Amino acid sequence: MPNKGNSRTGRAPGGVRALITEALAERTPGGVRPGELHRGVRALRWVETGPAEGLPIVLVAGCGECSLTWAPLLPELAELGRAVAYDRAGLGASAPDRAPRPTLDAQVEDLAALIRHLDAGPAVLVGHSWGGQLVQLLARQRPELVAGLVLVDPAHEEFRPRAIALAEAALLRLSLLRTALAPAAPAPGDALGRAGAAAVARPHQRRAVLAEHRLTALAAPALRRRRAAAPLPGVPVTVLSATEGLPRALRARFTAAQAGIAAGAAGAVHTVVPGAGHYIHADRPDVVAAAVREVSDPARIARNAGH
Repeated sequence: MPNKGNSRTGRAPGGVRALITEALAERTPGGVRPGELHRGVRALRWVETGPAEGLPIVLVAGCGECSLTWAPLLPELAELGRAVAYDRAGLGASAPDRAPRPTLDAQVEDLAALIRHLDAGPAVLVGHSWGGQLVQLLARQRPELVAGLVLVDPAHEEFRPRAIALAEAALLRLSLLRTALAPAAPAPGDALGRAGAAAVARPHQRRAVLAEHRLTALAAPALRRRRAAAPLPGVPVTVLSATEGLPRALRARFTAAQAGIAAGAAGAVHTVVPGAGHYIHADRPDVVAAAVREVSDPARIARNAGH
């Protein structure tokens, strides 16, 4: 029977973990394996695919999102290494933190703890949007844990127009309210739809989504200071920029900010992906997988030479 335990004890919310695992396994040849790491009284959870002894490739989702966002990409990564898609505290299947609101340090430390727990050396980190900022923070603060970075249309503290931020917040609250009042009934056989509904069905999940959006809105000064305090380490870095989904002038500003990330890292590559929206990993998973392969090849060679 599914475990309907209290998430305050670190146990997964009833059925959510199983639904996420089922949905991602259905789309990933070879299936996926669930994983769990206890952080005090709470549990950080993930799914992974590929060989358990392979190069760790850790996928870090965008703001308020969980491991389900990586459904289009996971099948592309299974042959490249040990691909791990995790849920931040309170999101998806992971238990919430007892702190009243998330912090940059808590999110970065959870990511660091996950990589250490994998016990397979430094990891290639793939970060989308807000996740792209978190993996940069980790790389600056804990470079020994990072073998390479793939930044998928990464967020940037210098690009958050107030109008967009307000619109995002309003749409987010409306979406969560609709979910709370009238949860969608996915079609029979739609495992991804069932998992997606379950991932925001619990009050603590909705609180975590809203809290993370507040964090991203308030974190700009801290992100600016940390970017100035330490460069990215000398590892392979690829920055992927979308072209669709924003008015042309705003998109140009966003892409320019992302190009600046690449310009600040020695040997980094900046690639604009024509026709792709913000979720490049959904529109062009082949492009993201190719970037992961290019970034991970040096780490894989070094890893094999050390064995």
